[in-house]
Amino acid sequence: MHHIAAGRHSDPSSRLPVYGALDLGTNNCRLLMAVPVGEGFRVVEAFSRPTRLGEGLARSGRLSDDAMRRTIAALGECAKRLSRRGVGRLRAVATEACRRAVNCNAFLEQVAAATGLAMEIISAEEEAHLALAGCAPLLSPTPADALVFDIGGGSTELVRVRMNGAGFDVVAFESLPFGVVTLAEDPALLSEGGFAATVDAVERRLAAFDKGGDLRRLALAGSLQMLGTSGTVTTLAGVHLGLVRYDRARVDGLVMEFSSIAAVSRRLVDAATTDRVAHPCIGEDRADLVVSGCAILGAICRHWPAGRLRVADRGVREGLLLSMMRADAQG
Repeated sequence: MHHIAAGRHSDPSSRLPVYGALDLGTNNCRLLMAVPVGEGFRVVEAFSRPTRLGEGLARSGRLSDDAMRRTIAALGECAKRLSRRGVGRLRAVATEACRRAVNCNAFLEQVAAATGLAMEIISAEEEAHLALAGCAPLLSPTPADALVFDIGGGSTELVRVRMNGAGFDVVAFESLPFGVVTLAEDPALLSEGGFAATVDAVERRLAAFDKGGDLRRLALAGSLQMLGTSGTVTTLAGVHLGLVRYDRARVDGLVMEFSSIAAVSRRLVDAATTDRVAHPCIGEDRADLVVSGCAILGAICRHWPAGRLRVADRGVREGLLLSMMRADAQG
C-alpha cells in the first residue's frame, strides 16, 4: 500500500485527509505524506534531505551552528510542502542527535520560530517501536524468532521479536550509542587495520545484547529471521542490484544473502572515495557514511550468521503514519 500516488486532482483520494510524518535524525531529515487506504496508506509525497545535524556532536556534545542552519533550511522546506498538501495531522519527531545535544532545546525553539514546526524528542525505545511498526509487514510468520535492526546516524537499535499467530511480541530491545555518523568521524576507521578493529569493537557490543548467546545459536541453526532498516542496508542493496538510480520498489523487501553483503561491503570499503561518490546509490553525502555502515552491518552479520536478511526501506515515518491513522480510525 506504499506506492507513490499520481497526485491528480481527479483522484478521489485527494478528498481523503492527508497525514504527515517527519523524522529528524542525526544524518537525515525525512518527510512522508500519505492518505489512509484500507489497513494501510498510499504515499502522496516523500521528501528526504541529508543535513548531518549530528556532525561533531560526539566530540562537542553540542549541535553546531552550521548543522543547525542546514537542518532549519530542510525543515523549512518540509513546512512548505506540508502546507501545500493541506496536511491535517502531523507528528514531527527528533531522535538521537537531539536526545544527546545539550543545546537541543534552544535549537528546537529556533526551529519553531523559523518554520512553525513543533518537534518532539522521542526516546530510543519509542523510535525502535515506531521503526518496527513501520517495517513489520516484511516479517514472516516463521521462523518465530526475529532480529530487527536499524543502523542510524547516531545510534543503532536492536529489537528481538517473537512472532505469534496474530502478530509479534517484543522480547528485548537495546539502543547502542553509535551509528554511521559517529563512527565515520573516528579517524581510526580508515587507518591500516582500523576497519577490522571497528568491526571487532561493534561485535563486542552486540554480544552484550545477546547475553546468553541464544540469538546466535538460533542464527547458526537457521532459525532466526533478520530484518534491517537503514540507509546502510538499502544502499548496499542498491549497489548489489547494480541500479543506475536508486529504486525503492526494487529494494524494499529484497532478501540479501550474507555472501552478497560481504562482497558489496568489501568493494565499497576498498574503493576510492571518488568512486563511492560517483555511485548513483551513494553520492557525496553518503560516501564516508557507507564505510562506517558496512562496519556495523558486518559485525551484525558476523555475530548472527543467519545467512540472509530482508531489506526494509521503511521505518519510523511509516510507523508514525500507521499509529496516527489507527488512533483516528478507533475514534
